[in-house]
Amino acid sequence: MRMVYVDTLPALHAFEAADGLRLAVETRRPQGRPTLLFAHGFGQTRGAWNGAAATLAAQGYRCVSFDSRGHGESGRVPGGDYHLEQFADDLLRLARAQPEPPILVGASMGGLLGLVVAGEVRPSPFRALVLVDITPRWESAGVERILAFMQAHPDGFADYAEAAGQIAAYLPQRRERKREDQLRPLLREGADGRLRWHWDPAMLAGVAHESERHQPRLLAAAAQVEEPVLLLSGERSDVVSHATVNEFLALVPHARHVEVPGATHMLAGDANDAFTREIARFLASLESGGVEADAAAMQTATRC
Repeated sequence: MRMVYVDTLPALHAFEAADGLRLAVETRRPQGRPTLLFAHGFGQTRGAWNGAAATLAAQGYRCVSFDSRGHGESGRVPGGDYHLEQFADDLLRLARAQPEPPILVGASMGGLLGLVVAGEVRPSPFRALVLVDITPRWESAGVERILAFMQAHPDGFADYAEAAGQIAAYLPQRRERKREDQLRPLLREGADGRLRWHWDPAMLAGVAHESERHQPRLLAAAAQVEEPVLLLSGERSDVVSHATVNEFLALVPHARHVEVPGATHMLAGDANDAFTREIARFLASLESGGVEADAAAMQTATRC
């Protein structure tokens, strides 16, 4: 019989942002090894981390994940006036609320927010960064494909099967279709009985379309990151490329990069076991002091 430890199961609570908006936060293993703070990508929810967080909590790590504003069970901004600063401040406040500086695991949007906070805030609230298939400059075609999916079907779906079909078309590399129990947290039933995605559509006219103008800021922030960094990319990603990865590694020379075979931009979902193993290896190196020593030596060398 497989043992399931109670403290590895998620406990849900609310966290109040600076503007009073409430964020849905899950914590696994309230007391444990270093804290991991998981920040999901645009259009995702904290559920994107379920597999990795459960595995790493079972290994003793304290795992915290949350729905960003406008996503999942978190609140929506009145009037739909979303800006990058709000998301970055939410992440900063969540990091500072932890019992110790957490290790950020940020995918796509979550990784970019982590770069902004780590590069611009002193002292940084993070012990280390794990960036999941994101670099300060990205391939526009891949981002446009994501936005096209999010903007499609504003009238929603008649049932879960129709929604599952759209996800299958968007993610053809996945062998299995989403079941209704997997889709339920991602969809909301409207007064008309139609099922619509969990995110606030108002974000699509705000944060999503202002992102490219922030690229100079993101590049500058990356150059100031001092923490140990692991960049995980998908071999088949259309959001990052060898060119954007190389540019990032030139800006952050102490960063480690691992390309996960066969994975796309949706790395955690495509290859969760390999993804989680790479994070566990990075964490083990951090705890042994190897990665932090390498990062400190590289920072010293670049300042000389």
